Amino acid sequence: MKLISVNVGLPREVTWKGKTVSTGIFKEPVSERVRVRSLNLDGDQQADLTVHGGVDKAIYVYPFEHYEYWQSELPDTKLTLGIFGENFTVIGLREEELNIGDRFKIGSVELMVTQPRLPCYKLGIRFGRSDIVKRFLASRRSGFYFRVLQEGEVGAGDTLEFISRDDNNVTVANIIQLYMREQNNPELLHRAAQLEALPASWRDYFQEQIRRSDVR
Repeated sequence: MKLISVNVGLPREVTWKGKTVSTGIFKEPVSERVRVRSLNLDGDQQADLTVHGGVDKAIYVYPFEHYEYWQSELPDTKLTLGIFGENFTVIGLREEELNIGDRFKIGSVELMVTQPRLPCYKLGIRFGRSDIVKRFLASRRSGFYFRVLQEGEVGAGDTLEFISRDDNNVTVANIIQLYMREQNNPELLHRAAQLEALPASWRDYFQEQIRRSDVR
């Protein structure tokens, strides 16, 4: 498990469908070591804090293994590191292998997996195509977010050290499956709804699904 790129970017204004939009999705790799704080990395900011950022979305991570898939899907697009808006591009961490609540150490930083990423229209801005949002979600290659448990510094090339495994065994991929309602799995749904490491907004969403199914 390795951190191959650290990517940061400040919000900028762009024109999208005739409107001026502020977005922080344009991330660029940096060569120096970067300070990781509880809400973001030095040199990085989110534009709309109502839906982005916060302690449970402090660092967005995307597996480098997915780049090959997207290059085949988008052969005319140059996929530079950070293009998905990720802060960390990593090797060896996949959504189906990571439990919500798993803890890692990178450099001097301690982190916890919190949730998958649900794309918004600003991913379309980054790629210059609106269809990427639906395609991204349909691919199930969501990436995931880290909460910062201990601040510190990281740099490209750092190894990710596994600290502890969450024993609830609800993976990042499971959360996407439940969100997409791919299968009827009441037991998994109930476990996800009670998962303390999962942000309250997700738990509330799954509890509402349970209530609706009980009503029916």
